[in-house]
Amino acid sequence: MGYACTSFVVRAAVHTQIRQKLAMNLKLISFAVVLSALSACSTLPSSGPTGGQIERSAIEAEATGLDIAVVPVASVADVPPAAPPIEWQLPDLATPPTDLIGPGDVLAITIFEAGVSLFSGDAPSPIAGAGGFDPSVKAQTLPPRRVDDNGFIDVPYVGPVLVAGQTMAQIQEQIRRALRNLSQDPQVLVNRQEVISNSIIIGGEVARPGRLILQTNRESLADIIALSGGYRGEARALVLQVERGENVARLRLGDVMAGPYRGLRAYPGDRLTVLAEPLMFSVLGATGRVQQMPFLRERMSVVEAIAMAGGPSDNTGDPESVFLFRYAGPTETEPTVYHFNMMETPTFFLAQQFALRDGDILYFGNSASNQPRRLVQTISQLFAPIVTATTLTNNLGTGPSN
Repeated sequence: MGYACTSFVVRAAVHTQIRQKLAMNLKLISFAVVLSALSACSTLPSSGPTGGQIERSAIEAEATGLDIAVVPVASVADVPPAAPPIEWQLPDLATPPTDLIGPGDVLAITIFEAGVSLFSGDAPSPIAGAGGFDPSVKAQTLPPRRVDDNGFIDVPYVGPVLVAGQTMAQIQEQIRRALRNLSQDPQVLVNRQEVISNSIIIGGEVARPGRLILQTNRESLADIIALSGGYRGEARALVLQVERGENVARLRLGDVMAGPYRGLRAYPGDRLTVLAEPLMFSVLGATGRVQQMPFLRERMSVVEAIAMAGGPSDNTGDPESVFLFRYAGPTETEPTVYHFNMMETPTFFLAQQFALRDGDILYFGNSASNQPRRLVQTISQLFAPIVTATTLTNNLGTGPSN
């Protein structure tokens, strides 16, 4: 009996000392947690600044020389006009004749002679006579002649003949005059065996890239796309680049196929390239989707962009603080922030009229009320060890008494 009593007294004393030490440690831990929680208010995890912080930082940026305009979208006057189509910057040239000769073309030349033949041809000509063909007329087809880089071809007994920039009828007359004193009533027929100068090159995202001959010289850029088998992909994600001499122009393919530039004509020597360059906008801030997104079509509104992004997060986002960042102004060099308060009914209609542009940044502001909630969560996580230790202490105090 005495031994059991002594053992109980010793255990009770040990438990008392443990509880005292745990209580002291709990007080120290609690004090440290409170201090750390208070200091963490400004450093809590966040998806980005709140609406107020964005507006304040835009004002503070003026001190660094960066002038950022913050525009609350509250009326129709605050909605900027939609971006105009890319300006066509290439010169409009006169439509050349379809048989205009240029460097690289290959010509087939046939010379008809009556009587003594200068070219020793022995084939009867197709000129109708009393018996069907006139045996006194000889026809000689010369080997194919390629127009050199300087625009000349070489004709026997005539020498170099400048043909670049002339039609086939003009070339025929030029050769005929040169042979008139050498042959009896010569006649000349010129045909193009291979066409280079009256063609264009098309490549990129088309079904059949390569060289394409302009049959009428009235084909539009849209006709060229169709003649090359059509484009690959979706028009809203493609750009048509046109090289004409030293000039280069780029147009959205949708504007070429069915928009304001559907009547633009191709010109011999043009180089067309269809490039994949989709229109994109970025989504940042308190939303479930932080990424770059392609346009659904070439003309989109801010409301459609918000819907694509999924809107502000229910847990962290602030619908009163939806912002759109872009370079605006006549030269598109002025940093501008448009503020949409989606808690006001008129803003929905204004956002429907507000056209999205390539490269826009859509930002969903973090809710200011989210900070206290995050603080409570942080404190709860920090106090979890204290609660566990308290439970352990109480268990020690209520242990077995014998």
